[in-house]
Amino acid sequence: MCSSDLGSETVLLVEDDTESRSTLRELLEEEGYRVIEAADGEEGVERFMEYRDEIELIILDVIMPKKSGKSAFEDIRKIDPSARAIFISGYTSDILDAKGILQSGADFLFKPIAIADLLVMMRQVLAR
Repeated sequence: MCSSDLGSETVLLVEDDTESRSTLRELLEEEGYRVIEAADGEEGVERFMEYRDEIELIILDVIMPKKSGKSAFEDIRKIDPSARAIFISGYTSDILDAKGILQSGADFLFKPIAIADLLVMMRQVLAR
């Protein structure tokens, strides 16, 4: 891939808030990404299994009903140990730390997300 092809990858977006998911999808699609959506962690794992050969990056909300982003990503990593993810959350870091949600070193952004920050982090994670 050459540098002029930014935003050509397929991204799995796992977010339980319908409005946030829709807004992020639209912004990512405007940047050239193909977005597959999931409304919760369980659906996220199902979508990953369905499109695993196409998905290059997963964006997961940390706290969701049915299955947390962390738990969903752990399940996805059992399917594909090389899966890459960015975690997002509107909860404060002390709540996330208290719940043991995030492992140290995880790529993470707090909501509201600045799309420029997300795009930079996506390029960094995809380049690894």
